[in-house]
Amino acid sequence: YAKGVTDASRRLADMITNILKLNRLEKQQIYPKTEEYDLGEQLCECLLSFEQTWEEKELEIETDLEDIMIYQDKELLSLVWNNLFSNAIKFSNTNGHIFVQIKKKENRVEVIVKDEGCGIGKDVGKHMFEKFYQGDTSHATEGNGLGLALVKKVIDIVEGDIFVSSELGKGTTFTVRILNTE
Repeated sequence: YAKGVTDASRRLADMITNILKLNRLEKQQIYPKTEEYDLGEQLCECLLSFEQTWEEKELEIETDLEDIMIYQDKELLSLVWNNLFSNAIKFSNTNGHIFVQIKKKENRVEVIVKDEGCGIGKDVGKHMFEKFYQGDTSHATEGNGLGLALVKKVIDIVEGDIFVSSELGKGTTFTVRILNTE
């Protein structure tokens, strides 16, 4: 019972935190605070924060990360990476594979997060960036439908783009493109 109460409390606290973050982002009370930092290092740090979870699922994590200095809002972008990594892990099958890559393209940087999980159907894909939308109700106790709405809002604020390609039963790839104004 104590574990159930603790888990429910954690989920409620996470949901409230995400609602507050999204509300502040939507009301434009958060403006990008740009600084120069190493995007590859940030991605590694965010990914490593999920190490226990990916080890429990026996996931293979493959990265192709290089040191790329960018001039962006580090805190805002950490919300993006944490949500994308969390979803990739959550929706991957045990013994699955997740791939994270950075590509530098002229004045942009592309971050790719790919999993081989359950995938996203076209009907779900139409709504995935909406608040509180959960396409996979079997994972409803693990999320609150705010993560991708946060991701989209942050990407809009930093004037980036996000693309999704997915196939049911084969996995999902999120590609984030952000300006590299170094």
